[in-house]
Amino acid sequence: MRIAMIGAGYVGLVSGACFSDFGHHVVCVDSDKAKVAALKGGELPIYEPGLAELVASNVRQGRLVFGHDLKSAVADAEVVFIAVGTPSRRGDGHADMSYVYAAAHEIACALTQFTVIVTKSTVPVGTSDEVERIIREANPAAEFAVVSNPEFLREGAAIRDFKHPDRIVIGCSDARARNIVTEVYRPLHLNAPPILHTDRRTAELTKYAANCFLATKIAFINEIADLAERVGANVQEVARGIGLDNRIGQKFLHAGPGFGGSCFPKDTLALIKTAQDNEAPLRIVETVMAVNDQRKRAMARKVAHAFGGNGNLRGKAIAVLGVTFKPNTDDMRDAPSIPLITALQDMGAAIRVFDPVGMSQAKKVLQDVTFCESAYDCAKGAHALVIVTEWEQFRALDLKELALIMASPVIVDLRNIYSPEEAARHGFHYCGVGRPRPLAY
Repeated sequence: MRIAMIGAGYVGLVSGACFSDFGHHVVCVDSDKAKVAALKGGELPIYEPGLAELVASNVRQGRLVFGHDLKSAVADAEVVFIAVGTPSRRGDGHADMSYVYAAAHEIACALTQFTVIVTKSTVPVGTSDEVERIIREANPAAEFAVVSNPEFLREGAAIRDFKHPDRIVIGCSDARARNIVTEVYRPLHLNAPPILHTDRRTAELTKYAANCFLATKIAFINEIADLAERVGANVQEVARGIGLDNRIGQKFLHAGPGFGGSCFPKDTLALIKTAQDNEAPLRIVETVMAVNDQRKRAMARKVAHAFGGNGNLRGKAIAVLGVTFKPNTDDMRDAPSIPLITALQDMGAAIRVFDPVGMSQAKKVLQDVTFCESAYDCAKGAHALVIVTEWEQFRALDLKELALIMASPVIVDLRNIYSPEEAARHGFHYCGVGRPRPLAY
């Protein structure tokens, strides 16, 4: 099947590469000519495990190409996916739909045959209706149908999520279009993923509802972690105890510094604004955002408390391990490390940073920090080591060596990677999240 993917960002690039790996012929179109040139040269704009190899393989076999000529790509396509960005709009938090609507207008002017237009971007309820209106107004003679097909990809595991999805949601009222989109996903038939056929507005709301529910689980367990610290309980065991209830499940119950990334903060805020506009406020979701914002700021106070809690870190060098919002990505969008580092700097600390993949992106958003070559280089001479992102490279550090090279033996483990007892045995003052400290302290 011939597919045009409008947008070569995270969703468009992963989706386009995977569709081409299914055997479809995919043209990824992006208005950024520099990005297109880089892609043609084998340079990807994002880090995602396995993606570079997948792209290179399908480019080599002629099933995946990149360009900036939207008109020719759409004219030749049976299915056109809109996978452009929908960032939070400055000032009010609504999703910025300008890129989606601009793409819709360009698509309208390029249609030459019956074409299925699929909104893959995360969009507010009613967007597909507006896309249809824009296309009909711009090209009344066009034969097309608009479908909502939201993505459910996790950064760091996107290829597996695409090829082994929990579900595929197809929002459509046109039988012909529904059959065509189902055929696009036919190569997944052997994996037998559940396919939910529904209307477009329900499909759009399903995406936001899923992200907001997962964000709620994170905010909930983080508040339980605070309580656990106060009463001497272990939040990891609490999470296991409630997660074994199959009505709850164990995923997204890991206490930490709060959620970030390109989806949860943006989508949660967008759904709040949509609900407010429709006079149906989502008080639980509003609280989730407030709790998460407060959580990120509170992590700096946790570091200060490791030194006595007076809020003055002047003369202290703090080593921060991991700055991306999660492992296996270079994404710094709304990463908890950003407000944490800013708050520590406001307290007077000098910040040293290391991340296995995210250093180039971090340099764009972090100021007045020292970027280091390795975890041990980062820790050398530091008065405290703060683990922010749970990269595998940080899960088996040599605590004995760290104790020798650090200026003072303090570990603030915001991901609960290490055992408090193990850290204590090596002479560290250890602070985790929602866990009692070793008896020695």
